Amino acid sequence: MQNLFKQIKATINGTIISFVASGLILIMAAILIVWTDFFLRLVIGLFVIVVAYMFFYLAFKTWQFKKAIEKYLKL
Repeated sequence: MQNLFKQIKATINGTIISFVASGLILIMAAILIVWTDFFLRLVIGLFVIVVAYMFFYLAFKTWQFKKAIEKYLKL
């Protein structure tokens, strides 16, 4: 059961790190928006890619979490 809590903690920490990295990318992109229309289009595209990445990453981490629970609870 102790390993289950370590797995939960690692999963949550990985998700937090992913969101922080995505947030930093979006902040840098927001600063670039101010200058030109090209950067605005670039940032909108980057925003869509970052959101898609977050959804894929969240789905992967949820799947890993489900597998860990099944492993430790023998479901």
